Amino acid sequence: MTEFTWQYKGESPIKVRTFIMGYGITRTLLKKIKYHGGQTLVNGEESLVNRLLTTEDVVKVVLPPEPENDHVDVSNVPIHIVHEDPNFLVVNKPAGVASVPSHNYSTDSLVNRVKGYYQRQGYANQRIHIVTRLDKDTSGLVIFAKHHFAHSVLDKQLKDRTIQKKYLAIVAGRISSPHFEIYLPIGRTEDSFVKRQVTAAGKMSVTEAWTVCRLANQTLLKVQLHTGRTHQIRVHMEAVGHPLIGDWLYNPDDHSMPRQALHCAELTFYDPFSGNNIHCEAPLPSDMQSYIALNKGL
Repeated sequence: MTEFTWQYKGESPIKVRTFIMGYGITRTLLKKIKYHGGQTLVNGEESLVNRLLTTEDVVKVVLPPEPENDHVDVSNVPIHIVHEDPNFLVVNKPAGVASVPSHNYSTDSLVNRVKGYYQRQGYANQRIHIVTRLDKDTSGLVIFAKHHFAHSVLDKQLKDRTIQKKYLAIVAGRISSPHFEIYLPIGRTEDSFVKRQVTAAGKMSVTEAWTVCRLANQTLLKVQLHTGRTHQIRVHMEAVGHPLIGDWLYNPDDHSMPRQALHCAELTFYDPFSGNNIHCEAPLPSDMQSYIALNKGL
């Protein structure tokens, strides 16, 4: 069972509920703890969450067992682990692999592969909690939470935009500016469920970019998202006249790479269980390295 222990250091009495919600326990998780086999203990004794704590009281929360995702098939294709601890798993996703199962990719998405890894490791909790996602043809870092509590705290960080993600992208054309920002609203296109566009009716979106190096007629950028819209980098770069190399949807005439040249290279988030920031990096994949080598200095 997964459990967490905290000691109350305050001087004024406080309810157990208020105290543990300060660590990220949500109301939804409180209900699951109460009704699905979890426990809340104060000084070793089971307690109601409206009990008042006094200084030095020790609170232990035991998470309920989680049913595994029965509908998720197991894939035994190995995963590339960048970081793992009892609460989080960060994986470097290859291009061409969907993040989550779908009708077209039901048995070998990244979620399927992580489930296979959990089974091989014999983890007690085999429910898969994917926190961040990447398009199928985008490579790079993806975060998984190992239990409901870890998922809850990262969901809040996503909403608060405190999870930092930096991408490497190869775009068409030589960009002279060393640094730029794009402020353009993004929304759905009327004739496609998948495609997005810059439109006044969309939500304001902010992308920041730095030039890493200039190629023959392309530019390698480091990109940071300050909002999280679908296809944001792809849409914004097309809108400013520098679509991603190989992007079948937003740069359909370019076939110089078989997928969009986009890679999630850096990821930083706060781990409330250790009190530290977790920083992960994934090197540029070989297909993007080869493209740069072929087009550098021509």
